[in-house]
Amino acid sequence: MQLLVATTNLHKLSEIRAFLTGLEIELHALDEWPGVPAPEETGATFGDNARQKALYYARTTGRMTVADDSGLEIDGLQGEPGIHSARFNGASYPEKFRVIYARLAKAGQLGCRARFVCALAVARGTDVLFETQGTVEGRIAEAPAGEAGFGYDPIFFYPPYGKTLADVSREQKAVVSHRGRAVRALRAWLSSDAAPRDP
Repeated sequence: MQLLVATTNLHKLSEIRAFLTGLEIELHALDEWPGVPAPEETGATFGDNARQKALYYARTTGRMTVADDSGLEIDGLQGEPGIHSARFNGASYPEKFRVIYARLAKAGQLGCRARFVCALAVARGTDVLFETQGTVEGRIAEAPAGEAGFGYDPIFFYPPYGKTLADVSREQKAVVSHRGRAVRALRAWLSSDAAPRDP
């Protein structure tokens, strides 16, 4: 089976590859199609955007495609940055963190609840074949901490570990992360009779 992973984020690609290790699947990455522009993400939810991306790249490349849309929802910011997590307040994560902490302090919401969400969709041709969503609940850390992980991991405190997701090992993160939960469901589907096989 061949599967295109529709991301240019090397961290995401690495995580997905690790979760699918051992399956008889030939994974492809978007860098094999350098001339294909990214689609506009117009969905109202993570699931909407994952479906849009999966269908777009499946049609454009002719490959069965898995796409994800993920981000951080902060209760004290009414769910922001949400589906806009990657584009929230520019490209620098330290600057994103600064803005988040300033807004939470102003609202009296420091340390509020938050969650990571990862929606995955698999498409082939014009059909969505599989969808799933993984979440992990936590809260915003008192201050950014940890050197591992990526994205918003340094500000996401996971109470059962007593640390941020940037302050735990890759293996510990994989057990509880939103992407880990979603990709484990994907792995189960790919291993089942429901998943298509290459002709």
